[in-house]
Amino acid sequence: MNYLKTAYYLLLGILTVIAVLLIISIFPITGNIKFKMVLSGSMEPAIKMGSVVVISPVKNYRIGDVITFGPDTKKQSPITHRIYDMKVEGGEPVYITKGDANNAADQNEVKKNDIIGKVWVSIPFIGYGVNFAKKPLGFILIILIPVALIIIEEIKKIYNEVKNKEKI
Repeated sequence: MNYLKTAYYLLLGILTVIAVLLIISIFPITGNIKFKMVLSGSMEPAIKMGSVVVISPVKNYRIGDVITFGPDTKKQSPITHRIYDMKVEGGEPVYITKGDANNAADQNEVKKNDIIGKVWVSIPFIGYGVNFAKKPLGFILIILIPVALIIIEEIKKIYNEVKNKEKI
């Protein structure tokens, strides 16, 4: 019985973390801190596929920094790669990026305006849950599983209460 209770709280904790990250990824947070999902393995082993990265813009980017850049729309996801090289064009820095697992640098150069932010932390595998929760079925399950668990617990409590009153 103790294992069931532990599993119950573990599942509830995981669902809570996913729900919080889902909310954070949808709504803007003050301070320009953003949470983005890594959908490819181009940065492995440093950042695993399915991770959530915490990013924020900085004043200056350097060679070796891991940055997230590019369009962030429903059809396009931003890219998270390491700054491999940089040059100056027209007084503005232009960055050449490369995924750690890739053999060659990216073909497109990245301008400072295209950078969403520098990666500060990556949380492995949580992105799979957040990505699933963004889909209609996942969102429903994120709500229904905790509700079902709560209802089952309450039914057990009511059943035990009725059972105890019958003994009296």
